[in-house]
Amino acid sequence: MTATQFAPAAMPDTDSQKRAVDRVAEAAHRLNDAVQRAIAAGYSVELVRTSRHHDGTGNWGDQIVPTVRPNGAAKSA
Repeated sequence: MTATQFAPAAMPDTDSQKRAVDRVAEAAHRLNDAVQRAIAAGYSVELVRTSRHHDGTGNWGDQIVPTVRPNGAAKSA
């Protein structure tokens, strides 16, 4: 029987900007999946922008919070 040799897996050669975009895309995919699961469980989900983050050099991004209501519940004002 031969021993298995383990070695670290090669990491993709990506720069920090591509990794940042990939992280946002993955998080959005997981959020969309969670929204679909909540809807299937009988909830309504609304994503509300709570703020806009600026870095001082012209880059910005919206930050959100989910509002989740059971089926048939009235929307809050």
